[in-house]
Amino acid sequence: MPTFSADLHLTSLPQLLLDVNAIEANIALKEQWAAKHSMVLAPHIKTTMTREIIHRQLPGSWGVTVATPAQAAHAVGWGARRILIANEVVFPPLVSELRRLVEFNPSLEVYCLADSSAAVSALAHGFEDTDRQLFVLLDVGIPSGRTGIRYAQDAPALAAAVRDSRGLRLAGISAYEGIAPNVRTPENLAVIDAHCRTAMEVFATLRDRFEVEQPLFSVGGSAFQDRAAGFLPEGSLNVLRSGCYVIHDHGTYADVSPLPGLRAAAVVRAVVLSVPEEGQAILGAGKRELAYDAGLPTLVAHHRDGSTLAEPTGVVVRLFDHHAVVENSGSLQVGDTVDLGISHPCSVFDRWRTALAVHGNATELWHPQF
Repeated sequence: MPTFSADLHLTSLPQLLLDVNAIEANIALKEQWAAKHSMVLAPHIKTTMTREIIHRQLPGSWGVTVATPAQAAHAVGWGARRILIANEVVFPPLVSELRRLVEFNPSLEVYCLADSSAAVSALAHGFEDTDRQLFVLLDVGIPSGRTGIRYAQDAPALAAAVRDSRGLRLAGISAYEGIAPNVRTPENLAVIDAHCRTAMEVFATLRDRFEVEQPLFSVGGSAFQDRAAGFLPEGSLNVLRSGCYVIHDHGTYADVSPLPGLRAAAVVRAVVLSVPEEGQAILGAGKRELAYDAGLPTLVAHHRDGSTLAEPTGVVVRLFDHHAVVENSGSLQVGDTVDLGISHPCSVFDRWRTALAVHGNATELWHPQF
């Protein structure tokens, strides 16, 4: 059944629509799962960067995860007091921004990643003459991946560099198994398991060198959190930093997520602009409004004159800047509207200045801030 009513009062199309009930159910489900698996949540809020959503995530979370200092500043404004920047920050002005953030907010804890002596030096230089401290997690990566040390034997020297730096405190280990392709083949799962195992072994090697009472072990996206949960060190605070779960999707995560019960909470409603050929329809939404990095949108509902019709059969085959081409368009007519399900929620919200949040019969505008 369609999530969104056909007769929503909309003054403009296309429009991002959010199902508040689904968002709240996803948040509750994730919190329960994390607790059951001896993990605490630091949801990756880069997915939505929307205050009303983050406010719903904060009460059941240890903190939040972000990707940039700018996102961290927004998070502080929304009430977060523990922030994990799951990224390397090495550009001096951005390190200075982190310093200002912790100096102006005495109760704030900020955690950042490092995978090289150069990265440690960049952070240390920015914090060497302040009484506030930056918590550092050693970043463990994989060959041909993104950031992170490639070899476990590099960890002790890097840990020593952090410990020798005034203003930095060695706080734990970070890894990200979600860099793997989003498929659950035995081969792919073996690579993921090996990565998580390496991170756990690095944690064990450095157990006596951490400078906090309970060191962090941070893993777990939205696709393979179950695999990450199988490799948790003893005595660690296990921080799960999934992001996409809160919105879920009609594509990538719907296919791969190990968490039954998550509901897709976002669609983009668009109007049929043209039916120029038999079996083809052109929609008024394209690359500027729709995510397409992990699969093209899916037609999930068809509306006409305020009523919902049978489930649509068309397939989106191509996107232009503001148009989508639908083949096998069935009964789509000019003036009809369709709801487009999205794959990979991280690429949707940054396209929108406003999202229409639907909660029962009530609606309100929410404003993503990136």
